[in-house]
Amino acid sequence: MTTPTDVKRICCIGAGYVGGPTMAMIAAKCPDIRVDVCDINQPRIDAWNSDELPVYEPGLDEVVAGARGKNLFFTTAVEESIAAADLIFVSVGTPTKSYGIGAGRAADLCYIESAARMIAENANGPKIIVEKSTIPVRTAEAIRTILAANSENGQFQVLSNPEFLAEGTAVEDLEAPDRILIGGERTPEGDAAVESLVRVYANWVPRERILTTNLWSSELSKLVANAFLAQRISSINAISALCEETGADVDEVARAIGSDSRIGPKFLKASVGFGGSCFQKDILNLVYLCDHFGLPEVAKYWNSVVTMNDWQKERFSTRIVKTLFNTVRGKRIGVLGFAFKKDTNDTRESAAIYVCRDLLLEGANIALYDPKVPVSTIRADLNYVGISDEVIDKQLTICDSAVEATKAAHGVAVLTEWDEFKTLDFDTIYDNMFKPAFVFDGRNILPHDELRAKGFEVYAIGKG
Repeated sequence: MTTPTDVKRICCIGAGYVGGPTMAMIAAKCPDIRVDVCDINQPRIDAWNSDELPVYEPGLDEVVAGARGKNLFFTTAVEESIAAADLIFVSVGTPTKSYGIGAGRAADLCYIESAARMIAENANGPKIIVEKSTIPVRTAEAIRTILAANSENGQFQVLSNPEFLAEGTAVEDLEAPDRILIGGERTPEGDAAVESLVRVYANWVPRERILTTNLWSSELSKLVANAFLAQRISSINAISALCEETGADVDEVARAIGSDSRIGPKFLKASVGFGGSCFQKDILNLVYLCDHFGLPEVAKYWNSVVTMNDWQKERFSTRIVKTLFNTVRGKRIGVLGFAFKKDTNDTRESAAIYVCRDLLLEGANIALYDPKVPVSTIRADLNYVGISDEVIDKQLTICDSAVEATKAAHGVAVLTEWDEFKTLDFDTIYDNMFKPAFVFDGRNILPHDELRAKGFEVYAIGKG
């Protein structure tokens, strides 16, 4: 395979937060290419084929509806789709291991291995395999080994094409990415495979935004990019604590240092802490790799980013308890937001999970509202962090509106920056709350001076 493949059919193994939206955009921009999105999870595929998509992203419904049934198909027929495809994306989960060697840090590659074996068993002829999942450096080598050992007729080139989507703006990021990164072997066959994928993206992405590297650089770049972004968040959160002690304002500090062109303003918003599926998982993976390659000082450095993030969440919970006269037992706390950020229903590693856990363990009664996260997800997340169904049934109320969640509350905690929280009727909320009425703004999105003028006691992160 020394000449680029004219890709006519794509298969994506994995219909999650990355695979579904990415393949929908490829199908929308490449009407001559058939795209099959495959998953063994029948309910998930049924949801992709319905009007209630399993992933909430602004604009995604329209993209899917425009291509679905034309050249975009969601199916559980994984084997058939692999056999028919020219190019196969692997977009399965790579959670942090919870067992064995590397538990708590290393990526669990069992789903990657399973996908590779399935490809090997069903592939005939040349196939381009594309790593879309976030994976440790040199995973491509393991995939190649599995493919070679388990396929009689397959000819494979393995590429790395990490995603750089931000949940909540994924459609915008796919429509106009700041870069597409593709890594491949530095051989004639590898270069041809890379060019095959470049031509797919070039249907709508300018060529100068498509970066090509070797395999290992591409794999590592994803981990490093997320580590650097998380590092900035932990850095400004660390400074937020100092601001509170000294009387400084963290937003003013962030604006001052962000005006330095060498630093820039992005990811300098102090908050209750970062969440999502990537940042913590990827940093811990990076820590594990550094330890594995005999770099304990580097591992310790990056692990401190996670330590600071955990401390910020704990600090916020502690502030609520101390402010409410050192006890929240039996008190009603209105919690606004459970998703890890606005415009998504993803709760993975959301700061809200851990703040709610801490408050429930302190005996608080939580009245929670989030516009997109289903009740089943909230319960499962709290179970995962050790909160029993008995405690949930007794101390947690899921509300249909923010106003309902704040009614008769001793305090209100804003944990997701949903736009609707910025325009709430705080006069009504104040009248319906216990006095003194406390607001804990974990995302620094509310008009604090206006709230104080209405009579609220306001705690805002990093405001001295």
